[in-house]
Amino acid sequence: MARSQKKGPYVDERLFGKVAKAKEIGATTPIRTWARRCTIVPEFVGQKFEIHNGKVFMSLYVTEDMVGHKLGEFSPTRTYRGHGGRRK
Repeated sequence: MARSQKKGPYVDERLFGKVAKAKEIGATTPIRTWARRCTIVPEFVGQKFEIHNGKVFMSLYVTEDMVGHKLGEFSPTRTYRGHGGRRK
């Protein structure tokens, strides 16, 4: 189920603050986050993130096409190893 239009997109306040601070000082280091449910807003474009997938942090560079999606969509949590068969 989608979020109410009245409420607007969910954006983690702490993460938004970190992005604003990084843009202000011009930092290029990636921001580590566990906030997979956070919606990507236009202010995140051009920023590097490291998103936790439950095991490791996956790198992500945000582009304009990603606006409106969630951070977790770009950090898969499951690894497909194939359907049965013989393993070598």
